[in-house]
Amino acid sequence: MDHILPSSNATTGKFKSEKQPPLFAAHRLRFYYSLPKLTLWSSLFLLLILFCFVLSPPFSYSDNPRRSLGNTTDSCSGAAWDRRVHSSAFSFTGRTVLVTGAAGFVGSHAAVALKRRGDGVLGLDNFNRYYDIELKRSRENLLTRAGVFTVHGDINDAVLLNKLFDMVHFTHVLHLAAQAGVRYAMKNPNSYIHSNIAGLVALLEACKSADPQPAVIWASSSSVYGLNSKVPFSERDRTDSPASLYAATKKAGEEIAHSYNHIHGLSITGLRFFTVYGPWGRPDMAYFFFARDILKGKAITIYEGPNHRTVARDFTYIDDVVKGCLSALDTAKKSTGSGGKKRGEAQFRIYNLGNKLPVSVGEIVNILERLLKVKAKRKVVQMPRNGDVLFTHANITLAHKELGYKPTVDIESGLNKFVKWFLSYYGVKKRRFW
Repeated sequence: MDHILPSSNATTGKFKSEKQPPLFAAHRLRFYYSLPKLTLWSSLFLLLILFCFVLSPPFSYSDNPRRSLGNTTDSCSGAAWDRRVHSSAFSFTGRTVLVTGAAGFVGSHAAVALKRRGDGVLGLDNFNRYYDIELKRSRENLLTRAGVFTVHGDINDAVLLNKLFDMVHFTHVLHLAAQAGVRYAMKNPNSYIHSNIAGLVALLEACKSADPQPAVIWASSSSVYGLNSKVPFSERDRTDSPASLYAATKKAGEEIAHSYNHIHGLSITGLRFFTVYGPWGRPDMAYFFFARDILKGKAITIYEGPNHRTVARDFTYIDDVVKGCLSALDTAKKSTGSGGKKRGEAQFRIYNLGNKLPVSVGEIVNILERLLKVKAKRKVVQMPRNGDVLFTHANITLAHKELGYKPTVDIESGLNKFVKWFLSYYGVKKRRFW
């Protein structure tokens, strides 16, 4: 700005005091002599703003809780970001695993377990708002302390996926990202198509194009058994009568996975989870909001089937499920494709991961009452036709035989661990969860 100001000589030459009234001349003198000072302070102020801008951290979607955490490819760059990716993916075992849905319930537990045994692990999560995002951020903090970096991004973002696969040679992909929940599908069906079908295809496309291709282990669901009345549910049973859109997307996912295995030589293992529960669980699960509502003194709704039939689930503790995931990963054979072209037959497997001991919802409430030392206010109603099924019961013979899968945590012990975490995390004495 200095070039637009007159020099001191020019100012003196232009000013002729004898031709101007004294008062006007005084004001003009003050104006001209104050301009250099004004320019100096303005320049310093602009430099201060520039200095603060340069030093401030770059904006991240995670910094603004009101923003959607969707496509964040633009923020996934820079030397520091690259170093975090490579450091997290560094492996002592020769296994490097991409864990999708890493900030989720099963994903966070599995990622930490993999990292602790020396595997390279990189997390990916879009931090959607289906449930409390602060809980997801807390899980992310656990991952960070364990040495796992979580990339903020969506599995539908092909550019981001290709970048990650270019940067890291993943030997395995543990695909746990999904839109969960049976009832929510009635409110937002498109989210299930986006995540459970389109997202799965996007991920498998990235895997089949990699060279060499990783082995893929992914989360299906016990919900695929749908209206099947034969119990316990076996992997050999038919799964063509889904009772919910969520179940239908998981069934479709199994068929899509099979086609990528057949056409492109991807080694794929599907794991049908049965009602996973435990610390750091999902707030939309019954045992979780039962504990919350019991402590709040709210009545809890307990569903029953026609003719007062009991509703029961094969509750499976998180640590047992994680052991099953790791065993499936360790026994997965290499993919046979190269750059999308199949070179030979590839492994394709599906296993039940349950506890083989169904527990009624009423008994879950009984146990929570004892652990919380609070009597529940119960409201028993007929189960609505919203996609839920009356009963789930896993036959885990195949998983035991081929994966060595053997659940060890009973429901009382598992809920006791959950309650201890719940009371600690939510600070019930401070009633923060209210």
